[in-house]
Amino acid sequence: MINKVVKNATAATHGIEDNMTLMLGGFGLCGIPENCIAELVKKKVMGLTCISNNAGVDDFGIGLMLQQKQVKKMISSYVGENNEFERQMLTGELKVDLIPQGSLAERCRAGGAGIPAFFTPAGYGTEVAEGKEVREFNGKPHILESALTADFAIVKAWKGDKAGNLIYKSTARNFNPMMAMAGKITIAEVEELVSDGELNPNEIHTPGIFVQRIFQGEKYEKRIEQITTRARL
Repeated sequence: MINKVVKNATAATHGIEDNMTLMLGGFGLCGIPENCIAELVKKKVMGLTCISNNAGVDDFGIGLMLQQKQVKKMISSYVGENNEFERQMLTGELKVDLIPQGSLAERCRAGGAGIPAFFTPAGYGTEVAEGKEVREFNGKPHILESALTADFAIVKAWKGDKAGNLIYKSTARNFNPMMAMAGKITIAEVEELVSDGELNPNEIHTPGIFVQRIFQGEKYEKRIEQITTRARL
């Protein structure tokens, strides 16, 4: 069995250079590879194209990279709570491809599955469809969307073993699994790293064949994006 364990985020992100394309897992503020993002900020890698559902918030997640102007283009589906992301997009400092969320997930999955493109009705009749081939299926127009891949895919899992098998928790499964398939090199940071054979094969979400580097992260913040409570009676 190949041991894919590296010491830390510094070793895991070795080889990430200026002007590369990265996929970064996460949904809202969960499932974000916090340790690797912090290391990329420290390394000051510039000119990145980042594929991610959203960009965290101003002081967390990819938002930290946006603050340092390390990202030249975002491919995502949601501007959300990140004011700096919104500001850079509206001023033209940052190139942004906004994609329907389901289409973004499927484009990543297609990239990992070796499917070059697919047709979807999502986005037809909007600016999302501009310049894209349109074909009719069952009387309904569909647009052609191309697959997405990346130089590196960086994901965060709840548990992983030394062979790179991963288990995600709850909402972190939204984008991490398909992104893990679509990187030329996939880096996984995990909350808990176990020995081979300790994970139940029936519970594994990402098989280790898709993962090249894995390490146990530390000091996860696990932020909550919005806290809503009812008033006390």
